[in-house]
Amino acid sequence: MSDAARAFARRTLADSRVRTLSFAAFFAVIAAVNVVGYRKTYPTVADRIRFAVGFGANKSIRLFYGVPHDLLSVGGYAAWRAGGSLSIAAAVWGVLAAVRAMRAEEDAGRQELVLAGAIGRSGAFGAMLVAIATGGVALWLAMFVGLVAARLPAGGSAFLALAVVSVVPVFVGVGAVASQVAPTRRLALGIGSGAVALAFVLRVVADTSSGLEALRWATPLGWVEELRAFASPRPAVLLLPLAAATALLVAARAIAMRRDVGSGLFHAHDSAPPRDRLLGSPTAQALRGELGILAAWVLGIAGFAFILGVISNSISPADIPASLQQQLEKLGLSSITTPSGYLSFTFLFFVFAIALFACSQAAATRREEAEQLLETLLALPVGRRRWLAGRIVLAAGASCVLALLAGVCAWAGAAAEGADVALGGMVGAGANALPASLLFLGIGMLAFAAVPRATAAVAYGLASLAFVWELFGAIVGAPSWTLNLSPFHHIGLVPAQPFRPAAAAVMLAVAAASAVAALAVFERRDLTGP
Repeated sequence: MSDAARAFARRTLADSRVRTLSFAAFFAVIAAVNVVGYRKTYPTVADRIRFAVGFGANKSIRLFYGVPHDLLSVGGYAAWRAGGSLSIAAAVWGVLAAVRAMRAEEDAGRQELVLAGAIGRSGAFGAMLVAIATGGVALWLAMFVGLVAARLPAGGSAFLALAVVSVVPVFVGVGAVASQVAPTRRLALGIGSGAVALAFVLRVVADTSSGLEALRWATPLGWVEELRAFASPRPAVLLLPLAAATALLVAARAIAMRRDVGSGLFHAHDSAPPRDRLLGSPTAQALRGELGILAAWVLGIAGFAFILGVISNSISPADIPASLQQQLEKLGLSSITTPSGYLSFTFLFFVFAIALFACSQAAATRREEAEQLLETLLALPVGRRRWLAGRIVLAAGASCVLALLAGVCAWAGAAAEGADVALGGMVGAGANALPASLLFLGIGMLAFAAVPRATAAVAYGLASLAFVWELFGAIVGAPSWTLNLSPFHHIGLVPAQPFRPAAAAVMLAVAAASAVAALAVFERRDLTGP
């Protein structure tokens, strides 16, 4: 590799460092937490047998994690629980990494400058793959370290991490092809996201439908299951992602060598009828730009809330060992064997998810500035305060919609199974997510105003750290004063527990103060570039 190619690879890797480090930390934490949690929750063989009988054949649970092959061992459980969820995250990372490296730079006009220098198309393509591969290795290493730190055997941990990360090159290939075919980054991301969704749907159908198990071989997410880490491993299955990734990347390279820079195999239309809807104000224009993202969040939140509602009526007291009940009591929940108790516990995860949505809106606000779109907008008779206030109101309103939608859809799923869950209680559970979400929205917007380049790191980092600490700090017996530092610790698990108005008022007050401070700081600072 030439010096120019190495420099380009380093720049591509540095450009994705925040996303890669965030995913790597997530992989390490999820891997370790699942292992430690299983050991503490199911310490005896009898506990593990009850768990395997109660959950192993539950098709609703398979929607999330796939088919388990060994629920009686710690490693087998980790391969099912962590492997099933992290393989989806790995697929998402692969698409994002490929599209960011191969399409976003062209859309920004920087790729033309690079190719005009001392590096050609072939060298640039290879350098981008080296940078992406380095990020994939970081994900493997993070998961491996998390598993080994939780005292799983090094050999099995390495193979499980490899099984999960094996989907990365496949979806990097998908993202690479999409980047050559699509004329814009947005369309490339849409194609890549659609491929991930299709792979997930195929896995779900194969895992939950009798007679359709063969579909598991048609999706990279199914190949992860068939590798069977910690349960009669099948390393030969790794040939499938290797072959698929090779074919996709060869095709992407062939297209990249022949098409014009800045275009795609499918050309964008040079003209189209004007569409002036939602262009009457900066806030409406921001809503127009975020409609696709909002639609994805609505579908995701609604779908998973409905599924959890359906599952809520399938948990019996025999499935819950005494050790797990003790851990739940540390979180302030008496039981999850009733539909109401189960949904109260799982809605803590919706609180976190909607908080992440609020963080994503702060990051989107920063992205608009980094892509230099804000300079053009502020050249019009639009004030800084008005623009940022509109973005805050839009994000807060969207968070409210998602929160209430989660409650209504969870109730609908429970009602479909005949569970005794009140609609009012579930709407209250959804509304209970808003104080924490608005708190992190305010903090994220303040970070945007004060330290714009660190907006995503501050917003996502604080929300993730607070949630992980709340979920596992109580289980490991952390001092109460440290638990009180997490906003999630002050959220009542509605409807099983009463709403906590005092804590909610404090969080909303901090959110409002942060938003006001963000408006004041942003009005005075200079706009910054990427």
